[in-house]
Amino acid sequence: MRRRAAADNGPPLPGTGRATLAVVRRGIMEHVDAKELGATLRTWRERVAPAEAGLPSGAQRRTPGLRREEVAHLAGLSVDYLARLEQGRARNPSPSVLEPLARALRLTDDEREHLFRLAGHGGPERGTMRRHLTPSIQRILDRLADTPVLVVDAALEVVAWNPLFAAVAGDPSGRTPRERNVAWGLFTGAPSRFSRDVAERARIEEETAADLREAAGRYPDDPRLAELIADLRAASPRFEALWQERPVAPRQASRKTVVHPEAGPITFDCDALEVNGTDLRLVIYTAVPGSPDEAALALVGALGLQTFGDAAHTR
Repeated sequence: MRRRAAADNGPPLPGTGRATLAVVRRGIMEHVDAKELGATLRTWRERVAPAEAGLPSGAQRRTPGLRREEVAHLAGLSVDYLARLEQGRARNPSPSVLEPLARALRLTDDEREHLFRLAGHGGPERGTMRRHLTPSIQRILDRLADTPVLVVDAALEVVAWNPLFAAVAGDPSGRTPRERNVAWGLFTGAPSRFSRDVAERARIEEETAADLREAAGRYPDDPRLAELIADLRAASPRFEALWQERPVAPRQASRKTVVHPEAGPITFDCDALEVNGTDLRLVIYTAVPGSPDEAALALVGALGLQTFGDAAHTR
């Protein structure tokens, strides 16, 4: 007789200090080869050129590829925990550890699946999102250096961005995944550089609630999405009211205005492009050629990435 899965509260997430939400224990566990996992992580780390990760190559590198501390920083892990993984001394890393590692190491979809199997996890379950940032998407971010670009998943969680987006809208890197979520920031009133009037805000709120309603139908077994929706319904009366209305409001092509601390207001055309084979979308911000907005964007690019406190938030 097949045993049912049981869930309980999870321990702190190794190497990050963050708590996991739940641990699902199944009757059959896959074998974990910690030494092979560690050797594979080292091999993949050593093949990534620093320039691919947006890092300076430098002349003092004694090993090929990325340094351990660089991968740890990119993945949001502690250097000690990554060292234990590579040395085969840490077992059963969670998917919350493996996902950012796969992105930092620029893994293909097949390599990501292999990483999860080595760690004792199967591939993504049906009814859950495919959030993996593929090398091709990362290359797009790298190539579009003069255009702000954001990558979000179907739950509107920010997965990646390029340096110019961070310079324009504020650097998301110091925030938690929940704080980086577009819907969470919108409905909880987080500070933002994006400026909108009452009518525009109401339209965006309706579109955002409709996005999450559609996502819930497409990914009924995605725990992160379910938790986000439950928390939004508890935290925001406006979201709860919209959720009860079961809105259907496809997103329209739109213009967005960012009030930059140095360059002032900049208005962009905003287009969202679906990424084939994933549940991600690219959000691209372009200024009209020859306009004052294009000149202001060039100024921001010249100023480079700057952090102006916690007042900047993406949504």
